Amino acid sequence: MTTDRCLVKNKSVTIEGKTMGKLKLNTLMAVLGLFVGSWTADAGPVTDRVKAEQSIRIGFASVVPFAFADDQGHPKGFANEIALGVLKKMGYTNVETNVTDWGGLIPGLQASRYDIISGGMYILGARCKNVTFSEPIAKLGDGFIVRAGNPKHINTYKDIADRGAVFVAYAGSSTIAAAKKEGIAKDKIMVVPGPSEVIAAIKAGRGDAGSMTYLEAKLMADQSDGEIQATDPAALPAWTYNWVGLGFRSEDADFLAKFNEALNQYVGSDEMMNSVKQYGIVAASLPGATTTKWICSNR
Repeated sequence: MTTDRCLVKNKSVTIEGKTMGKLKLNTLMAVLGLFVGSWTADAGPVTDRVKAEQSIRIGFASVVPFAFADDQGHPKGFANEIALGVLKKMGYTNVETNVTDWGGLIPGLQASRYDIISGGMYILGARCKNVTFSEPIAKLGDGFIVRAGNPKHINTYKDIADRGAVFVAYAGSSTIAAAKKEGIAKDKIMVVPGPSEVIAAIKAGRGDAGSMTYLEAKLMADQSDGEIQATDPAALPAWTYNWVGLGFRSEDADFLAKFNEALNQYVGSDEMMNSVKQYGIVAASLPGATTTKWICSNR
């Protein structure tokens, strides 16, 4: 017989032409299980961790109001609230959260230090090559931080380019690509580590307009001492609006499919809206019917 067949006959197993004799039924099934197991897809790492009663690890950067830790180290921000809310709906409460730099989120996910990244990350085509995103959890526009009174009259990327102004963004931000697309010269783009450094650069006069999502810009302007203000996101073109997703590894497709089912029921619910309203999320911030598949191909 050929060497790639397993033949069961008269309680004997013939494998690769060798008869193994009579086996007890449970032993026989165990042997067959080895073959069946080779034909079925393995569960992803998150599923394996859950079965082993290990925690689900969430990584996020401190980007208010998307995701951050409070004074006691508890995860806060609307992306964290949604991630934790959906996991709870799925029956998972053994969750570990970790704070990292924005630039460390995707490498940390790829290195399996995290199972989910919830830093309020936009779903973008370039990121979809390295991250498998959940269905979107929100749709948001960009905004600029400028000095009080907006002395250079900056409301759009085109304004920055036309005035030769200095544009400030934090490392890994999608607004850097938007700035280049709108014609801002490379030598006019200042990249800093995070949102707080963006604010510091604008206040110190080293930059003229700092970019971030409008939610971030409005919150920081409201909490400032009056030195800065946020611009109107409605002045920017529609293509600058983006959808926020939660990031997973591609090998966790089985878990993500179940997560998306629960997410579909959770997004827009009274429970979710009550948990995120403190972060500025309103009905207009909901993602609508747009799918991650479309976003990855068009953003």
